[in-house]
Amino acid sequence: MKANNILNRILAELASVREVKFEQMTLENGAVLEAEMFEAGNEVFVISGEDRIPAPVGEHLLSDGRILVVAEEGMIAEIKEASAPEEEATVEIEVEASAEEVETELAEVEVKEEAPAVAAIVEKVLEEIAMMREEMKAMREEMGGYAKKEEMAAVKAELSAAPAAKPIKHNPETKQVNKVEFNRPAKAIDRVLARLNN
Repeated sequence: MKANNILNRILAELASVREVKFEQMTLENGAVLEAEMFEAGNEVFVISGEDRIPAPVGEHLLSDGRILVVAEEGMIAEIKEASAPEEEATVEIEVEASAEEVETELAEVEVKEEAPAVAAIVEKVLEEIAMMREEMKAMREEMGGYAKKEEMAAVKAELSAAPAAKPIKHNPETKQVNKVEFNRPAKAIDRVLARLNN
C-alpha cells in the first residue's frame, strides 16, 4: 500500500471514532445537560455557551419531573422519579460574599473541574495512538515487511547488472539556412509593424 492509502485509512478510522452523538436534557431552571446516554455511570456535562462543564454533585430536577443524582462530579449516579410535593423540604440560605471571593472560588472550581476532562482527553488520544500503532504494524505485516525489501534489493541488483542502453544521438536530416533580405520591397505586414514600433 502507498503512504497516501495508509493515511486515508487511518483518517477514516479516526473520523468514525470522533462521531459520538450526545443526548441533551434540560433542567427545570432552563440549564442544558449533555451526556452520551442518561444512565447511571455515564458522564454528564452542563452546557454553557461553547463550554462543557462537568455537572456538580447533587440532585438536579429535570424539566420532565425526574431527578438526576450526581454523586461524583460529572458522573450520573442514578435518575429517579420525583417524590410527592409534600415530602419536599426547601431550605433557603442567605450568603453574603464579596465579588473577589466569588471570583477566586469560581477560578478554583473551574481548574478542579477541567483537570479530569483534560486527563480524559489525553487518555483517549493515547488510546487512539496505540490503536494506530497496532494498525500500522498489521499493515506492515500485510505488505510483507522485510521480505519485500529483500525482493526489491534482488530486482535492483538484477537491473544494475543488465547492460545499459546505447545513447541516442541527434541526427538532423537537413540543415535549414535562414536568409535575410535587406533590399526587398516592403509588404503590407512590414508597414503595419513599422507603424506599431513608432
